[in-house]
Amino acid sequence: VPRSLVMVDSASLQFVSPYAFEAMQKVDVARLAALSDPELRLLLPCLVRMALCAPADQSNAWAQDKKLILRLLSGVEAVNSIVALLSVDFHALEQDARKEQQLRHKAGGSNSESILVSQLQHGLTLEFEHSDPLRRLRLALSELLAIMNKVADSNGEFFLKSSELFESPVYLEEVADVLCILQAELPSLLPIIEVAEALLHVRNGEWFMCLLVANVPDSFSEVCRGLIKNGERQDEESVGGRRRTEALRQLCQMNPSQALNIRAMVVEECHLPGLGVALTLDYKPDMADEAVSPLVSYVSGLLLGTNGKVRTWFSMFIRNGQQRKRESSSVLWQMRRQLLLELVAILPRSRSTHVPNDTDMDSESSSGYSGLREEHVVKASALLRLYCALMGIAGLRPTDEEAEQLLQLMTSRPPATPAGVRFVSLSFCKLLAFPTLVSTPEQEQLMVMWLSWMIKEEEYFESAAGVSASFGEMLLLVAMYFHSNQLSAIIELVCSTLGMKIAIKPSSLSKMKTIFTQEIFTEQVVTAHAVRVAVTNNLSANITGFLPIHCIYQLLRSRAFTKHKVSIKDWIFRQLCETTTPLHTQLLPLIDVYINSILTPASKTNPEATNQPITEQEILNVFQDGGKARSQYTITTQLLILYYILSYEEALLANTKTLALMQKKPKSYSPALMDQIPIKHLIRQAQGLQQELGGLHSALLRLLATNYPHLCMVEDWISEEEVTGTLPLLRKMLLTSSSCKYSQTQLREAFQNVLSGGPGLLRILEHLTLLSAGDLIPYAEALTSSMGLLLEDGVSRRIIQTVNKLWMVLNTVMPRKLWVMTVNALQPLVKLLRQQRYTQNDLMVDPLIVLRCDSRVFRCPPLMDITLHMLNGYLLASKAYLNAHLKETAEFERQAQTVSNLGLSGQPDTPEVTREELKNALLAAQDSAAVQILLEVCLPSVQSAPGIPMRKQVGDTGAGKGAQGEREAEGGLLSDLREVQCLICCLLHQMFIADPNIAKLVHFQGYPQALLPLTVAGIPSMHICLDFIPELLAQPQLEKQIFAIQLLSHLCTQYALPKSLSVARLAISVMGTLLTVLTRAKRFAFFMPTLPCLVSFCKAFPPLFDDVMSLLIQVGQVSAADVTTKARDIDPLIPQKIRLSESKYSLRKRSAEELGRADPDVQLCYQIEATFMDIISSSTQAL
Repeated sequence: VPRSLVMVDSASLQFVSPYAFEAMQKVDVARLAALSDPELRLLLPCLVRMALCAPADQSNAWAQDKKLILRLLSGVEAVNSIVALLSVDFHALEQDARKEQQLRHKAGGSNSESILVSQLQHGLTLEFEHSDPLRRLRLALSELLAIMNKVADSNGEFFLKSSELFESPVYLEEVADVLCILQAELPSLLPIIEVAEALLHVRNGEWFMCLLVANVPDSFSEVCRGLIKNGERQDEESVGGRRRTEALRQLCQMNPSQALNIRAMVVEECHLPGLGVALTLDYKPDMADEAVSPLVSYVSGLLLGTNGKVRTWFSMFIRNGQQRKRESSSVLWQMRRQLLLELVAILPRSRSTHVPNDTDMDSESSSGYSGLREEHVVKASALLRLYCALMGIAGLRPTDEEAEQLLQLMTSRPPATPAGVRFVSLSFCKLLAFPTLVSTPEQEQLMVMWLSWMIKEEEYFESAAGVSASFGEMLLLVAMYFHSNQLSAIIELVCSTLGMKIAIKPSSLSKMKTIFTQEIFTEQVVTAHAVRVAVTNNLSANITGFLPIHCIYQLLRSRAFTKHKVSIKDWIFRQLCETTTPLHTQLLPLIDVYINSILTPASKTNPEATNQPITEQEILNVFQDGGKARSQYTITTQLLILYYILSYEEALLANTKTLALMQKKPKSYSPALMDQIPIKHLIRQAQGLQQELGGLHSALLRLLATNYPHLCMVEDWISEEEVTGTLPLLRKMLLTSSSCKYSQTQLREAFQNVLSGGPGLLRILEHLTLLSAGDLIPYAEALTSSMGLLLEDGVSRRIIQTVNKLWMVLNTVMPRKLWVMTVNALQPLVKLLRQQRYTQNDLMVDPLIVLRCDSRVFRCPPLMDITLHMLNGYLLASKAYLNAHLKETAEFERQAQTVSNLGLSGQPDTPEVTREELKNALLAAQDSAAVQILLEVCLPSVQSAPGIPMRKQVGDTGAGKGAQGEREAEGGLLSDLREVQCLICCLLHQMFIADPNIAKLVHFQGYPQALLPLTVAGIPSMHICLDFIPELLAQPQLEKQIFAIQLLSHLCTQYALPKSLSVARLAISVMGTLLTVLTRAKRFAFFMPTLPCLVSFCKAFPPLFDDVMSLLIQVGQVSAADVTTKARDIDPLIPQKIRLSESKYSLRKRSAEELGRADPDVQLCYQIEATFMDIISSSTQAL
């Protein structure tokens, strides 16, 4: 075991060796016995105390070790003096010391009196020599306490105390003995941290400190942490800082195993940065890391770590260190020298400042000119990053020698490995970040040759290294940024590649810009090279670095391809087809900028300078079913192509005005292509991959909501939750295999025998409900084509409901195709015989085709539910279709109109306004027609709704249509009609909420009065009618006024609100006004249907009794006056003479018999009487 003696040159003092300190730490008696006498002399205070004091360890092993220690000490003369020191009464000594401290505190620190030491006759050294052990202890203790008190009063300012006792070389060992004994026996008076702090202020303090710690080895970490905590933030700035660093360095040399822990304390406290570097320079690892040296690792960690406080602290150390003159003793210059030595050690041996000519380069490239050895590449990359951090973050100014060697390293040529690719990228970015490294023409020529070598070898490096992200893409990208003068983008690129934020001035890149744009990469060379770059296979977010996609994106942004007429469409399509999850973040921006380059010319002078869109056939190949083509493309590719199509169509509409001004109309993708794309199925798959697809799913949802609102209906999302919930998952666990045991042919045959073989069909359908939506797609055609058979009498309701459930599941993955098949399957028999087939486009142009189905559907609730779902979807689709059509054609027609009417002022704006109005009118008519048809379906009897036969329920035998109609008229809550009415009311409620103007339009058109109880009670949003009833009352048509009052009467009963009361008052006032202006015939036609409504007003709002009675009396008086003017034998006061005791039933019975033959005025009188009686009856019932 080596036992080196550490000596201090200045005082030739012997320090405790690491071997001796380890022996003391472990109390290894055998090692202690092997120490030489000078080494053993330094450790005597601890060993003597160990031998004399009663031990806590009573084991036999320690007893034997103690004998060995005593034997070891027996031959040492100095032991006797230490034993004498230990014989003193330390308790009395401590009391005197505390009294002296109190005196000094009162006296303000003056040394006029001392309890420990009386007046000295001679100097401190002579007194120490002639004194007994007790006085020696008192002398040393008094001196030490004086220094400690001065340190406490110094407020952090460093001072060096001149003391004979600690400076005399003859008595240093004896003073050290006294010091160690004092600290060991009086630990509360002399805490070891404070003693160590005081020793910094005397000469030879680090030697005393090492001896003190060596004799109390357990205190090593405590002393070091205390010294670091009390240390300066920048240790090389002051004498005190340098002394503290040197002391800690000596302590760590004594205990090298703890050096890295002490270094960690330095970083944790952000004190003494020079110490951290010095300890790293002193550190000699047992197994050296061939890749990166400890110094590079340590400094890189400080400057490139995540702790900003540490980074600022160490950067300040570098900056301050540079301001002082170069000193060999400076830790900073020692660090720089070591780094330079490491750099030179890995440089290729053939490197020199001589720059060979072209012929030399060609001849030497084959022989490995300037080849960096493979084992040195990682170390070279680490050194480059470290120098970048030192120069860019810490502000290091390299010397000429450092700059020259750095340039030699940066322009060396590594082997074709992934590490070599990384090294070249770092070197290139360092050249961009610090162009001042290239200062002479020879160096500039060297750099240009190296860049040319990069371009030439890029493809070989990429193939040989087996990496997707090579330095060729970075070169290309930087060249593009230089051409477009995007210097800030170059700075971002450099910082991200180096992995650090460096302040680079854009003006410093001017020289590099000239070299790139004029000598190496012209713009035409850039575009031609970019198209030939291979796409990245299986591109995903897992592939980091700069890829071809970054270059293509930047070239598209700068419109370089269109400027130089280079086609990029095929490259983009190939790259989209070579993608996988997780989605690369550059793909969506690439698609967006590509679409922009298709629609927007590069310049107004050349409107044809645009890129070509992806062809329909290429898109179709991505989505076509079956065979190899399906497995060739991933879901990521299909979703990206879908995003491209939807974004393209949206951008085409958004840029219509600009394109019209340039007389340019790019082709839109055909509806037939869109019908081939399973949009909803893809969106559903994307929903399960949201984490891996980044923002693609949300972007697709936004595009769908704009262009395909019928695929974003709320009820669809809710039904999807039911399909994908926990319960369906448990049910699907019943399937033993993913394949279905029934074929489409079996399903069709079962449908053909639905009446006779219902259970068999039901068994197949129930099994299909266990399949997932994707597995159910092959059965869609068989299911929908047979739906017309379910309209036959006698079909089980459960079968129809199961078909409804399967249809809703299919609707989550293939809604558009499913709707077309269903509409064609539910056509009336006449159209089926003609084989008339509707297309998707037909249904979007005319959504009412959905309601031109077999009339039996209107009395089959499960199928009616499907029909209403399709109707709602196609109404939304029609709106989007018409809006898109209007935008697509309006600007071009307007432009043509402008050209043809240049001489007419005010003409160009007219067509656009008219087209918008016509479109809104068409949509309103479409919606209102759908509502009116649905309301007609709600009529209960056959006579009221012609063409709607009643379906026979299961179990009905010979009941005729009349009997069925009577049952429906009775309003049974379990009838098919009632269920259909509920479904229709739900849809109408959604339509009214979505667009209240539809409700207003329908009620201005009017509908049968018999439906008012149903609509008011069944449509929750009918209360919005209260807003426009005043306007309806103001219409000149008598029928609309009557309908308004009848509607209001039901609304008042349903919604007894303050607003209803005010509208009812208005209605009564209007009725009173009309009484004075209407002719006799019109008066009869108006009041006969509206007088019963007054009963509802009074029931809902009793305060209206007075107004209603007043109105009835006025109407009665006018009617009675009309009756008296006629020459007839009739009592004009019949209503007044009828006794109140006559029953209401008999009164109405007589009125019903007489209405047919009575005079209209007489009938009106009867109606007034009946209204009076109803009001009185309702009020008495309320009481």
